[in-house]
Amino acid sequence: MIAPAANAEFVAAMADVLAVYHRPYDPNYPVVCFDESSKQQVKETRIPIAMEPGQPERYDCEYERNGVSNLFMVFEPLAARRQVAVTDPRTALDYAAQMQQLVDVHYPDALKIVVVQDQLNTHRAASLYKAFPPAEARRVLDKLEFHFTPKHGSWLNMAEIELSVLARQCLDRRIPDQPHLQQEVAAWQQSRNAQNYTVDWQFTTAEARIKLKRLYPSIQP
Repeated sequence: MIAPAANAEFVAAMADVLAVYHRPYDPNYPVVCFDESSKQQVKETRIPIAMEPGQPERYDCEYERNGVSNLFMVFEPLAARRQVAVTDPRTALDYAAQMQQLVDVHYPDALKIVVVQDQLNTHRAASLYKAFPPAEARRVLDKLEFHFTPKHGSWLNMAEIELSVLARQCLDRRIPDQPHLQQEVAAWQQSRNAQNYTVDWQFTTAEARIKLKRLYPSIQP
């Protein structure tokens, strides 16, 4: 539930993100959605029973926890392309490294990279100054244009939708360690990119004014 005092802030941030989604495709100014999630790795304590005719593979209910990995999702909906990095649990330094990679590896020829992301405490320009010398932090930031989803509005980030697909199609099972997780995620990414899957985004500012009318401040004459 959003407090009435925060409605105007929510609406402004939502309108900004929806306006970004309405921009036409321009490879010089790619629009990417950035989000992150995590996956707990678990090892089997007993060898699973192999699949047999009429019987699926069977696992013991016991397992051994084997750490947690972070998943950074970079999703460019208009190009139907996603890049997923599997790393150790996220910090401001990890976020800064992802932004540097976005500039230098994924979109080195772009004039400006438009980044839609949520308001997680590490998703800040300050994170780059923690990670890099000032000149390098400024160089990376000069190539980035940030747009933030509103608080309680992370559903406006299309990267969150892609992470949900990844969880359902690839991560809904036991994966023992980070190398296996990286292999599985890379295979999923390659397949989904090859088939040009994207998100058919239909929610617009006009629809928001109707469906979320209660959030818009009432202006009295």
